[in-house]
Amino acid sequence: MEVMGSSAALIFNTLTGIYLLAILLRFLLQVARADFYNPMSQAVFRITDPMVRIFRGFIPGYKGIDFSSFILALVVEAIAICVLIILYGGSIPSVGFIVTWAFVGVLHFMVMIYYYAIIGSIIMSFVMMFSGNMNPHPILRLVWQLTEPVMAPIRKIIPSMGGLDFSPIFIFISIGLIRNFIYQTFGVSEQIALVVIGL
Repeated sequence: MEVMGSSAALIFNTLTGIYLLAILLRFLLQVARADFYNPMSQAVFRITDPMVRIFRGFIPGYKGIDFSSFILALVVEAIAICVLIILYGGSIPSVGFIVTWAFVGVLHFMVMIYYYAIIGSIIMSFVMMFSGNMNPHPILRLVWQLTEPVMAPIRKIIPSMGGLDFSPIFIFISIGLIRNFIYQTFGVSEQIALVVIGL
């Protein structure tokens, strides 16, 4: 039974993690003012729209940013924490525990989205440069639009040297500091990481 519970938890974690990724991408792409008509943007919006529409009915947006998607991410994370704890044979913790770890999980997930997006943009930029194809793929264009609001302020302080952009190095250092702060402040343990998607 324990093995079955662990397998079910793994499957649930993976599927919910994919859906949570789509919700957070929707939120972050709106914050970045990314191209809504990009095929990847359209896919993200189609996947998340049914649930976001429900939350949009009572959670207003602000300056073009739909906060209903962010609240939906917190709710999905909170429900996932409860389900995963049950699947691993535990009992439902306090509301304070669930709300705290839902927020921490979503925050960490967003940080890691930027981490992998920047790595992906670096790799794809090199591939595009060496292949001689200077027409970026829709995914790469979307990744650039997602990361630009984070990278642009760093570029103003540290301009490129010899055609090399050093801003990702400082972004990675910042992400490392944020992750260390989260793990040390909230005391992330192996058990917590098992039930909080995004850690």
